Amino acid sequence: MSEDYHLPICTCCYAVRVEPHRRNSPRPTCMTCAEKLARAVKHTIAPLNKSNYMVFTDASMLKQLNPKRTT
Repeated sequence: MSEDYHLPICTCCYAVRVEPHRRNSPRPTCMTCAEKLARAVKHTIAPLNKSNYMVFTDASMLKQLNPKRTT
């Protein structure tokens, strides 16, 4: 038997075994499923005035930060 036998199965599609470098992740997924999961998450990173960078997942929050907004 090969070393692939000891690799976990993808927790998303249950069809393939995950790559060796992804074996110890909390939710081991194959590269195809991981790409689908990553594309489902939408976020924006914006710099704040005289501050740090912030991650925004809601576009309405980002629009509220603009002091020169007219609407």
